[in-house]
Amino acid sequence: MIEKSIKGIHLEICANSLFSAKEAQRGGASRVELCQNLENGGTTPSYGQIKLVREALEIGVHVLIRPRGGDFLYSEEEFGEMKEDILYCKEVGCDGVVIGILNQDGGVDKVRMQELVDLAKPMCVVFHRAFDRSADPLKSLEDIIELGCDRLLTSGLQNSAWEGRELIKSLADQAAGRIEIMPGAGIDESNVRAIIEYTGVTSVHSSAKVVEASKMVYNQRNVAGMDEAVISSSSKRVAELIEQIKSL
Repeated sequence: MIEKSIKGIHLEICANSLFSAKEAQRGGASRVELCQNLENGGTTPSYGQIKLVREALEIGVHVLIRPRGGDFLYSEEEFGEMKEDILYCKEVGCDGVVIGILNQDGGVDKVRMQELVDLAKPMCVVFHRAFDRSADPLKSLEDIIELGCDRLLTSGLQNSAWEGRELIKSLADQAAGRIEIMPGAGIDESNVRAIIEYTGVTSVHSSAKVVEASKMVYNQRNVAGMDEAVISSSSKRVAELIEQIKSL
């Protein structure tokens, strides 16, 4: 699928539902990264969600392949889940998958990653923010390039892309066009232009999210741990991001 750009920049929106994905498209995004459980860094969406989003959207759909929250050191059972999820994404016509596996020492698990990359092709393969937990980012970048990944999503090993902008710029310089470097984490309409200008990247990743209070009239206050607030992407915030990109 052809992804439209804004002045040569692609805007990817992290969408956690069918509604969020539609909002991303309505706002003018280039593509979505589809996930669930955004509050915990994102996990693989359900098959139903993947299928419905693919059917509903005309823009690119990339699916997060992450079987659980927590670290990126996976068991054989979890690795098997990841392979099945990749095959399903290919079957229903998704444009890409977003994956990442590390070894115990903080290096890229090249053996199992290669198996996933080979399985995913010809879909686009993005190495996700597992990279931001790596021990040696410059070596990890070379490993990811060698694996044949198309894009790297990173915050520059910091809590936000703005904080990690120095490393992001260094990674983009080191990559020299061999892989696309895409900053993500904390990118919004207040800083997207500055991040693009500083790092020289051509793709950015944002959730463009809003948090809405539950519309429930009844609220059971005796049970903790089940927050009823709803997080979703906003077409208005997507459009505001695009306006900032257009001002470059």
